[in-house]
Amino acid sequence: MSRFLVCAPEYFSIQYEINPWMRLSNRVQPDRARLQWQGLMAVLADKIGARLDRMEPVPDLPDMVFTANAGSVLGRKAVPSRFRHPERRREEPFFEQWFRDHGYDVTQLEEGLYFEGAGDLLGFPGTWFGGYRQRSDIRAYTTLSEIFGREIIPVELVDRRFYHLDTCFCPLSGGELVYYPPAFDLYAQQVIADRIGQDRCVAVPEAEALRFACNAVCVGKQVVLPEGCAETMALLAVRGYEPCPVPLDEFMKAGGSAKCLTLALD
Repeated sequence: MSRFLVCAPEYFSIQYEINPWMRLSNRVQPDRARLQWQGLMAVLADKIGARLDRMEPVPDLPDMVFTANAGSVLGRKAVPSRFRHPERRREEPFFEQWFRDHGYDVTQLEEGLYFEGAGDLLGFPGTWFGGYRQRSDIRAYTTLSEIFGREIIPVELVDRRFYHLDTCFCPLSGGELVYYPPAFDLYAQQVIADRIGQDRCVAVPEAEALRFACNAVCVGKQVVLPEGCAETMALLAVRGYEPCPVPLDEFMKAGGSAKCLTLALD
């Protein structure tokens, strides 16, 4: 059974602008956001059979709903995030306390060493990839590699619209990768192709990358992704995966979708 940390969108809204998607004028519809989040939770729990661990939302912390940024977890080890933007740093003690309360061995990175959790650290059992430049620091991955005992390959994100790795990079359970190559510099594109295998790299079209097609959750052969990504769904189906589209446009206003709303705990 897969486990995910989630947080209800009780206080989700656009209160600041810290990525190209966020606009104060683009107001969130709270009731619609709650319905969309509940729909995502229903797919994860009822269709996929995942266990959902819930943390309490906190007033005036509108982005806590994006639990992928709580930190990174391997086994009972957890490293909470160090956010680049002051607006999100207020979330840090709540995420850290959740890990401690649930029995994790918590290691904090030094202050000023930015790392934004599973938003930027993703990969496969043998090899992890760490996104840097937009939010996380490349220097963080040396320390994280030592903590987790995993090889971490830094990859540079060069398009401001894809500010976290999970907005343009989705590892699949069978070893394939769904990604948007232009989000990376040319060196990173070559490294990804070499390490994963070009034949296992599935590139999505720009229009669907901008619909957060890569911000998906893969459990077994089921892939939960935002609706409106027909070509990506077809690419997944050809490779034996079952796409599970859900409406998440309220969360896209803040630059997130299915993956951003979950933190894998297994």
